Amino acid sequence: MKEDFNITYKALFRKYYPNLIFYATRLVGKEEAEDVVQDVFVELWKRKDSMEIGEQIQAFLYRAVYTRALNVLKHRNIESGYVAIVEEINQQRVEFYQPDNNEVIRRIEDRELRTEIYSAINELPDKCKEVFILSYLHDMKNREIADVMGVSLRTVEAHMYKALKYLRSRLDYLIVLLILFFVK
Repeated sequence: MKEDFNITYKALFRKYYPNLIFYATRLVGKEEAEDVVQDVFVELWKRKDSMEIGEQIQAFLYRAVYTRALNVLKHRNIESGYVAIVEEINQQRVEFYQPDNNEVIRRIEDRELRTEIYSAINELPDKCKEVFILSYLHDMKNREIADVMGVSLRTVEAHMYKALKYLRSRLDYLIVLLILFFVK
């Protein structure tokens, strides 16, 4: 019985293999067609003890190739769906952690910038620091500062000039960020 199956199996393989490859190629493409057909013949070989090969074998082989091809297509869809989801998650991760879009990072940068600026402001001489703080942080005009401090307008302007000159040199590398900071 086993010898008969081997002969029959080889004959079936030679007779149907090329047409099944053609059929599977139409379903799953050239790359996976051969695997699909070979899987069908392997399954047929595994069932050799329980399978009766008769007139229905051609229909069985085509149906088996069709079913196996559907499984390949379903698996391909699952893989591509998974890949798409992973790509979307990675894209969202990149966007979330992109410094321009991330509020936490922006706050950290603002805090670091603010610390650097306040450190430079605190290095100013007392009168320059007071004039600068009243002008830029309290948004007061030079005339108002002069009145509050009890000094001349010219003295306020001199302190502002001295403060700005010092801060420009001290914060030279931050000048663009400094402008943005005060614009906010």
